[in-house]
Amino acid sequence: MDFKKNPKTNFKGVDKLSEDKAGEQTQALRDATDHHDYLYYVKNQPQISDAAYDKLFKRLQELEEFFPKFQSKNSPTKRVGTKLADKLKKLKHTQPMLSLNAALDEKRIKSFADFVARNSNSQKIEYIVEPKFDGLSTEIVYENGEFKYGATRGDGQTGEDISENLKTIRTIPLHLQSNGEIPSFLAVRGEVFLAKEHFTNLNKNRIQNGQEAFANPRNAAAGIVRQLDSRNVADKHLDIIFYEILQAKGCKINTHWEALQQFPKWGLKIDFHNEKCSSLKKMQDYHEKMAKQREQLKYEIDGIVIKVNDYELREQLGTRQRSPRWAFAWKFAPKVEITTLEDIVVQVGRTGMLTPVALLEPVDVGGVTVSRATLHNESEVKKKDVRPGDRVRVQRAGDVIPEVMERIKERGKKRSKPFSMPKKCPICGTEIYKERAYYFCSATLSCKAQLVGRIIHYASREAMNIEGLGNETVKQLVNREMVKEIADLYKLSPQELETLEGFASKSVKKLHDAIQKSKTVRLDKFLYALGIRHIGQHVAHILTQRFETINDVQKVSLQDLKKICEVGPEIAQSIVNFFEQKENCQALQNLLDVGVKVEKTPTKKKGNLPLENKTFVFTGQLEKYTRSQAQDSVKKLGANATSTVSGNTDYVIVGDNPGSKLDEAKKRNIKIIYENEFEKLLHN
Repeated sequence: MDFKKNPKTNFKGVDKLSEDKAGEQTQALRDATDHHDYLYYVKNQPQISDAAYDKLFKRLQELEEFFPKFQSKNSPTKRVGTKLADKLKKLKHTQPMLSLNAALDEKRIKSFADFVARNSNSQKIEYIVEPKFDGLSTEIVYENGEFKYGATRGDGQTGEDISENLKTIRTIPLHLQSNGEIPSFLAVRGEVFLAKEHFTNLNKNRIQNGQEAFANPRNAAAGIVRQLDSRNVADKHLDIIFYEILQAKGCKINTHWEALQQFPKWGLKIDFHNEKCSSLKKMQDYHEKMAKQREQLKYEIDGIVIKVNDYELREQLGTRQRSPRWAFAWKFAPKVEITTLEDIVVQVGRTGMLTPVALLEPVDVGGVTVSRATLHNESEVKKKDVRPGDRVRVQRAGDVIPEVMERIKERGKKRSKPFSMPKKCPICGTEIYKERAYYFCSATLSCKAQLVGRIIHYASREAMNIEGLGNETVKQLVNREMVKEIADLYKLSPQELETLEGFASKSVKKLHDAIQKSKTVRLDKFLYALGIRHIGQHVAHILTQRFETINDVQKVSLQDLKKICEVGPEIAQSIVNFFEQKENCQALQNLLDVGVKVEKTPTKKKGNLPLENKTFVFTGQLEKYTRSQAQDSVKKLGANATSTVSGNTDYVIVGDNPGSKLDEAKKRNIKIIYENEFEKLLHN
């Protein structure tokens, strides 16, 4: 039976089939589903209607359910997602997944080409030029044509097992197509990404649900693909482009161009902007062409990659510790700070403030990709007269906070309607009120956005440090009304936590233990955790140098607060206002009643700490530490941790995918150390 062309979908009941017939039909349906996925997602040439495909898929699900013996881990029905283990396990790569040396300067490209020429016996060297995708690098392994596993790049030697999440991506075949010689073993490298359109929609939904927007499509793809429940990945429209063979057995391929031609025959999606070239002039032309086309592409690219085509020459040129000598990335100059304002959405913060937020087509501003920017308030939007669809100029205020500066007028273009604030809270539907230039939801803690925001802030590493209590978990707890105020967290039983999506017994125990462990906390962290307006970590620490208990802070007068250095009138008034509200005092008392114990903040002793007065800056992703954990580690040893490289910086700690801080450190000749050296520094 063949369901590949004009399939008949008037099936008789599965209970009417013999086991042999059911087995034949199951395999035929799998073959057909894989075939039509390949035509739709890779070739972009569908041969049957969506309705016909859905009927084939549903029939396959019915057969696998009725005849469990025919189930397969690589069946197309497994793409819908499943619950994973509590933690992503580590996998060693078949070959090192090297990073690329990169430059903006054309002279560096010429130096690369000169190096290759000097170390080659050939008079004419052929290169392949490709777009440089701005996504998540991934290794995918096939054995005898069957999907075996997939992993993140990690540190280049070892990555995280994201196999179940990758299976939900329709452009990743679970079985290689047989219209090409199938190798007995194949490890390929690809870039997982989120198209611009889906990225904008994802950020819009996140902001409207009170969540932080992703900074750029790469961060979004990385965050999605590392989810512990692949059901949260299946509907996110992730895509992949394959671009390199890491290892192959059972097939003979001599050049990179041959590999790129072979990939589609196996069902592996490639980008068709790849070209051959053999001169610096052609590299320049390709770089210029792709820079002009990047705005029209459906996905983000940030440059081009130049690779030696011949595998034997690659072997001859060899590799450095972290990068190949046979490839180089020629990055584009940062985008001009003009982009399209895709939409304006209203975000409800944990204090109830309604803030209009501009969702932007991602744009590079000062070396940072910006995809959203605050519009502050309604009057600011009206003053600048920005609307969805407008071209706008963007800058980073103080080189940090993205801000829409002005609209770029386009003669003759029809514009959308002017923006106005909603009459009711977009989250809970409660009436909003205006205070000076700002609007607030009047529902306070009965508004889920505010309660969710307050709990997320309360549980953050810098506050109560409740590991495992992330945004999605908090939303579930609030939406199911398992937590109606912060103190309810401490009343949750392991049995209740087990009902949450994405939780198994190990993760339940870990979260429950983390919540209970947070009952003992320093006063400065507790003050910060309460979410008092204008009270950040620094001010909280200043207050605890003056007051020993939460009761002392609760009773202090406005006049006494104003006398404290670095506590201005606005901060002082905010503290007094917070503790004057009965609701806040009751919430505080409820926390103390469930056993939260607030201890005095210890005073740092000068002169006895090994890293006293040293200043650290961190860039890139460390394997064993989060950014906050690494900063806390050096602070405990007397050091300072800042976000900017300056003349006062003593060390720059470098992790995976470092940013511009590494370049700045090299310019200033500041000591650069990697994670293994950093650990030695901490423990010496």
